[in-house]
Amino acid sequence: MACHFLEEPVDREAQILRRALRRERVIRARLDILSFPDDFLCERYRFSAQSISYLDNILRPYITHVTHRGHALSSLHIICIALRFFANGSFLYNIGDAEHVSKATVCRAVRNVTVALKRLLYPSVVFPGHRPTRFIKEGCHKIAGIRMNET
Repeated sequence: MACHFLEEPVDREAQILRRALRRERVIRARLDILSFPDDFLCERYRFSAQSISYLDNILRPYITHVTHRGHALSSLHIICIALRFFANGSFLYNIGDAEHVSKATVCRAVRNVTVALKRLLYPSVVFPGHRPTRFIKEGCHKIAGIRMNET
C-alpha cells in the first residue's frame, strides 16, 4: 500500500535539480582532413592526402568501429591522430588538444593503428629472395652508407 505522504520531497527535488544541471554533451563537427592542402598535411602528419587515403583504404577493415554509437571517430580520423602522434612524438594530451579528442581516445587510436600495422607487417615487408645476400648488403652500403657485417 503506497502512501503519498511517505515519499521524500527532498529526494524528488534533488532528482529534478540533478537533471536540470546535467551537462549536455558537446559534439564537434569533424573536419574533412583530406580537404587541406598537402603542405599543411605534411607539416602535421608527415604524409600527403594521397598517402593518408591509401593508408585509410588499407587499415580501415582493422580499425573501423562496428557500431557508430556515441559518434565514433571515422577510420580516417583515427589514422590521422595516430600519424600525428608518430610524427610528433609528443604527449598524448598535446595530440588530443590539437585534434579535439581526449587523451584516452588518442591512446586507443595509436594502439589500434599500431596493432593494424603490425598485422600487415609480414605480408607487406619482405626481403628479396632472388638476389644473393652480398648484393643486398652492397646496395644498402651504396644507398645509406650502412656497412653490414659479412656473414
